[in-house]
Parts: sequence; C-alpha cells; structure tokens
Amino acid sequence: MAKRPGATRRQFSRAYKLEAVRRVSEGGRAPSVVARELGINANMLRTWRRQLTTAEAGTAGPSSGPLTSQDEEVRRLRREVARLTQERDFLKSATVFFAKESR
Repeated sequence: MAKRPGATRRQFSRAYKLEAVRRVSEGGRAPSVVARELGINANMLRTWRRQLTTAEAGTAGPSSGPLTSQDEEVRRLRREVARLTQERDFLKSATVFFAKESR
C-alpha cells in the first residue's frame, strides 16, 4: 500500500496509548471495537498493549535500551547455570551407564 504524497505519520502520546489500552483491558471489549472508536488500526492497539505489558513486567526487549552491568551479569550467570546443569545431567547419566557396565 503506497503512502500518500506529503502524508505524515501520526504520533500518539504515552497517555493516549495507556488510555486506549485501559479501555480494552478494563472495558472487556475487543481491541478491534476500541480501535474503530478511536480511529486507529486494531493491530496498532494490539502492539501498544503488548509493549505496555512488556514494559510493566520489566523485561528487557530489543527496544528497551542497553543492558546495565547487573543485567549483563544476571544473563551471564543464567547461561552458566544452564551449562552446569547440562554437565551435571550428563555426568549423572554417564555414572548410571558405567554402573550398569561394571556389574
């Protein structure tokens, strides 16, 4: 779909987005109905809802900015725990295997 010449993108404030998402969540109405009332695309409203839910949960998404040193350390430690858990599980199964062989 081609853009109209001279058309500009509409920008919405955070307050507007929050109010739109609140109408969906508290009103129990479908995003498509609220979007139609507001004159926006339903997919845009769904995107706002997902973004705001992610921001409230405090998860670091691709657009949330650089990671702090604490976040980086937590991420590194989680990877290390996962690797050590795999090694432990492998050693447990190897122990069982060799115990059966020695009988």
